[in-house]
Amino acid sequence: MADITWEEPFCGEGNNCFRIGTDSSGNAYLAVAGREENHLMDSREALRALILEIKAGKADHLL
Repeated sequence: MADITWEEPFCGEGNNCFRIGTDSSGNAYLAVAGREENHLMDSREALRALILEIKAGKADHLL
């Protein structure tokens, strides 16, 4: 398993907290805080695009 560096949890109002992580190969990870072993992995650019869409209100139901 990759050595993942996790950022501080992001918690939206009324939603689960999630964390973003990266590894030394440039991969990005997304997980519910406290359950990092069950993470999604994609490129940093793909996860950044997803989060920007969520913040823009286009996919807030995902959180």
